[in-house]
Amino acid sequence: MFTRPISFWFRGQCQQIVDVAPTLTVLQYLRELTTSAGKTRQTGTKEGCAEGDCGACTVVVGELVAGKLQLRNVNACIQFLSTLDGKALFTVEDLQQFLPASTPHDLHPVQHAMVECHGSQCGFCTPGFIMSLWAMYENELNTPNKATISHYLSGNLCRCTGYRPILEAALKTYDYAPVRLQKQQIELALQALQRLPDLEYHTEKQNYFAPTSVQRFAQLRQQYPQARIVAGSTDVGLWVTKLGRDLGDMLYIGKVAELKQIKTLQQTIEIGASVCLNDAFDVITQHYPELHELARRFASMPIKNAGTLGGNIANGSPIGDSMPALITLNSRLRLRQGDQTREIALEDFYLGYQKTALQQGEFVDTLIIPVIEPAQKDYFKVASYKISKRFEQDISAVCAAFSMQLDDQQVIQSIKIAYGGMAAIPKRALHTEQFLLAKVLTQELITQAQQQLALDYQPLDDGRASSAYRLYSAQNCLQRFYLEQQDQNNVGVLRLDDLITVQEV
Repeated sequence: MFTRPISFWFRGQCQQIVDVAPTLTVLQYLRELTTSAGKTRQTGTKEGCAEGDCGACTVVVGELVAGKLQLRNVNACIQFLSTLDGKALFTVEDLQQFLPASTPHDLHPVQHAMVECHGSQCGFCTPGFIMSLWAMYENELNTPNKATISHYLSGNLCRCTGYRPILEAALKTYDYAPVRLQKQQIELALQALQRLPDLEYHTEKQNYFAPTSVQRFAQLRQQYPQARIVAGSTDVGLWVTKLGRDLGDMLYIGKVAELKQIKTLQQTIEIGASVCLNDAFDVITQHYPELHELARRFASMPIKNAGTLGGNIANGSPIGDSMPALITLNSRLRLRQGDQTREIALEDFYLGYQKTALQQGEFVDTLIIPVIEPAQKDYFKVASYKISKRFEQDISAVCAAFSMQLDDQQVIQSIKIAYGGMAAIPKRALHTEQFLLAKVLTQELITQAQQQLALDYQPLDDGRASSAYRLYSAQNCLQRFYLEQQDQNNVGVLRLDDLITVQEV
């Protein structure tokens, strides 16, 4: 039973899907189902990890933004097919369909460059790399630098090539005659899909709702308070693919227009709950460029293209990397229940391990971040550091965040310190903050403050890091923050005498 089929643009026409579970993944659809165009088993998209980590399943999703087609690479293995409603889907098989008749060979420039540069060996990961590079090729019209290329490929792993020939292929792509996607027909098709009624999809086991207005979303949230709110499914997707869990009723937030907005006001930034991580970090780093490293390392590009900042916050995980920095910036949440809203400090939102202050029928509406006035920026210091085994696409062992207000005499007027991975919730170091407050910022003071952190945290041992390692990492992050506020000659220079001696980690 459904109001209409799941409808999206694929293979040159609108696909209409019925009689599938709302949690069927895009990867399962591609490899196992038949499209209305008669194409079967589009097996170019591979299954590697089924958890959004390896990138072998990378596809590109197109969505209308201000009437124009926006293309983003995402992981098909954890993206639910139902969330493609109203969008466009592209896979590796599509690329040759875009070639003009005058093309001297039958490969897209991205594919041709991979062949020429020997960017493929066993070939299993190659389709995923191709799609990430194609997304870059369509979005970056001029030859990108290596940092941009690395960012686009941050969600793709290869065990054969060592990446050098793939990076070379990314640059060589721009040497060929350009072959760009003709978007007008697709944009018209998506405009027609937008005029369809809201999707309400029901099976014997589940109800799936995808409202387009916040008022309707709030009504459904009250009507189905136990429904699982789904956004990018970068977390709950693993509950399905790895744990085999039944999500029950689902309430998709990704089509609610009001919650996809970013408002930059005079004193605050307001970020809607369904704004994707990439867009959210773009605006945050405009105002707080010191958080660029956190934004870059937070997750891979496909994860940040699909996941939302509101989802990361509402999830309540103690290792959600956005929360420590947002807490130190005095961020607040606007929560909504029906027609009523209330605001709460982000640090007060977390009550226990994956327990939040949300009441029945309530949901996160907006994140509100204060903006520092230009005159204060020389005295207001911000930083966040992620400690993980890999540079990108890895869960933190510790995530540290600091904000500090100094006066002309280097006296600490205010300070907030927060850590993820050190407790059951993202937690401030209140004892250490009080110790530092109203004192002159010196190396001796920081050395003493490092010891105070042991009074704020007693981190757990687990497979990601030991308790001792977490504590020493947290202490050394405080030392790094201090050094980065000093003379430029000292930035990044860690003297052994300044660090706590680690006897055993």
